[in-house]
Amino acid sequence: SPTAATMTLTRLARSGLVSRLRAGLWLVGRVPPTRYALTEALTAPLPSYVSLQTALYLHGMIEQVPSVIYVASLARTQRIRTSMGVYSIHHLAPELFDGFDLRPDGTKLATPEKALFDVAYLSGGRSRLFVHLPELELPRTFRRSTLARWIARIDALRRRSMVSARIEQFLDDAVGRGREARASRTRRPMPRTLK
Repeated sequence: SPTAATMTLTRLARSGLVSRLRAGLWLVGRVPPTRYALTEALTAPLPSYVSLQTALYLHGMIEQVPSVIYVASLARTQRIRTSMGVYSIHHLAPELFDGFDLRPDGTKLATPEKALFDVAYLSGGRSRLFVHLPELELPRTFRRSTLARWIARIDALRRRSMVSARIEQFLDDAVGRGREARASRTRRPMPRTLK
């Protein structure tokens, strides 16, 4: 019965053989080395990868630590609370589900370009969750041409135009902030030397 199964799983959890993630979802075996490696267990049988602000943070592109773990998936959009943290799952169309690398710990992590694309693509939603980004710093290896290829995959002309404009806004803000930061560093007064 469900009651007997829950009692057995609870005993197994006390022994360290399973871990309770949320109601009805248990992880058998060891807990993954990071909470980012859990995303596919939460969206199974549909695939997913860490993206959006979480991926931007992990790539060092933003300094603000996201309060939830943002995930792109073929699963429906939902928010999942677990013992490992809160996961914000966001649905992507199958033709846009790609652009991630597999890390040694088992985490599927969006590339810097794909994470920024996902933010721009999902910024047109009703929640307005991804309209603004905190300070954005582009890595030296960042490729605008990769973003252009992702934009070309969007079939709907209006959506493609919106995503393109949003990405340009993000990139302009990143470049502008970079210039301001460099200028403020050069204006900083020199310390006085002691005689």
